[in-house]
Amino acid sequence: MTFAAASTTAAKAAETQSFLSPTGVEIAFLLVGLVTLGAAVITVTTKQLVHAALWLVVALGGLAVEYLLLTAEFIAWVQVLIYVGSVVVLLLFGLMLTRAPIGRSPEADSGNRPVALAVAVAAAAALVWVVVDAFRTTVIDLDGAAQGSTDVTGSILFRHWVLPFEALSVLLLAALVGAIVLSRKNAAQDQAAQDQEENS
Repeated sequence: MTFAAASTTAAKAAETQSFLSPTGVEIAFLLVGLVTLGAAVITVTTKQLVHAALWLVVALGGLAVEYLLLTAEFIAWVQVLIYVGSVVVLLLFGLMLTRAPIGRSPEADSGNRPVALAVAVAAAAALVWVVVDAFRTTVIDLDGAAQGSTDVTGSILFRHWVLPFEALSVLLLAALVGAIVLSRKNAAQDQAAQDQEENS
């Protein structure tokens, strides 16, 4: 009897939930999403690499705010500590080690913008379709228990997403090692050129 009453209450709550009467949290979620989308677009369209990294900070910070609005505080702080902190610092570190140009650089544009745009649109359409199809009738109770608690997140992460998690860490390590190798090659070339000038 209790289960039936709970099911009836949940069904009524789902029926009263309407997209035509958004709450303040939903409006804030939409506005932050628009800012995040704009920052992401600027990240991939700017020709200044350092500006791209800084706009990436804005985009990743916007995602952290979105997680907070979804009552997933733990995931939001993981987003800030790992992505906004570690990943962006790693990118800037790689830019400095490889002596990438600080200002505008024609070399940063490969000339494949139409292909890149087509791939981005196809990937975005696929992601939107998957998310809409998976959560079409799902209503998240933002006033209830937190959805992103450490218990639930840790259980899902280390039970179902262990391989992607480890693959990401290996990818970041490979990027750092590659940046160090490139910087050592540049230093060796500069030293050889300097020795040649001194000998001549």
